[in-house]
Amino acid sequence: MEWYTTLMELFFFTAGIGLLYKCSDILVEGTSKVALRMGVSSLIISLTIVAYGTSAPEFATSALASYKAHSSLSLGNVLGSCLANLLLVLGISAVMRPISVNLGIVKRELPILLVSTILLLLLSIRGNLDMLSGLVMLCAFALYLIFFIRMAKKEREKKVKFIENNRNGMLKYVLFIIFGLIGVVVGAQLLVDSAVYFANIFGVPEFLIAISMIAVGTSLPELAVSATASFKGESDISLGNLIGSNVFNILLILGVCSCISVIHIDLKSMLSELFLLAVTIAMFPIFYTKGRVSRAEGALLLVIYAIYLVLLFYK
Repeated sequence: MEWYTTLMELFFFTAGIGLLYKCSDILVEGTSKVALRMGVSSLIISLTIVAYGTSAPEFATSALASYKAHSSLSLGNVLGSCLANLLLVLGISAVMRPISVNLGIVKRELPILLVSTILLLLLSIRGNLDMLSGLVMLCAFALYLIFFIRMAKKEREKKVKFIENNRNGMLKYVLFIIFGLIGVVVGAQLLVDSAVYFANIFGVPEFLIAISMIAVGTSLPELAVSATASFKGESDISLGNLIGSNVFNILLILGVCSCISVIHIDLKSMLSELFLLAVTIAMFPIFYTKGRVSRAEGALLLVIYAIYLVLLFYK
């Protein structure tokens, strides 16, 4: 009954798209409203709660791969997802609507992402990411969390009276965030599973699936949330989600995976890490340009990502 299986996978593919579309809309709405009522900027909420929620597929996929001794797939998935976030997701979001850039992102969040990427490169020089490397990354992630918790606390202290007058309806929008996150994760999982099924039918090697299709698939929540936020003019949510997701991917996911099993670093892995570093550095002039990411810059990012995919499959 191969035709029946194919038909069901096509249904799951379509259902995944529907879930991503609707639930990302709910998630953006819930995030902006909760941030308003808590007196915390939507940027901080997006850098933490939303970013970690939309990175759940990467976490589940990479951790499972490490547990099953396929650690190279863990690294490939994380690197591929980080590149997809900065090139594909940001590119599509900017093409849909130019994204205004909060100066605080360039001065604070983007440097944190750059340091995280450099840390990954330095730890990879030894030729592997082992438990020691994992612990270093997890400690760095803990410091990152503490930093943003303190920032959120300061923002709340400045808006105590405002918060007290805006608590009505808080539970409703918290539920929006929870169910929105669940929806985008489930939708992404349906898409990933169906995409892998179709890739196997066409005989695409698993390694290429991991670094490209699975990486893009696990980045679908970020794409859904950031594109929807961009379309609604919520630029802080759009950018915060992407930057927070990449920090989460590098420090927490690779940190946990390195503790589960040793990740061996070969030449292709190092080149991919160097490319990720170059793309991260390129974000500084892009974000600085007129304080926004224009449609032309978004289109350029998409072209670079297309070239990257072509080189993956044909080099």
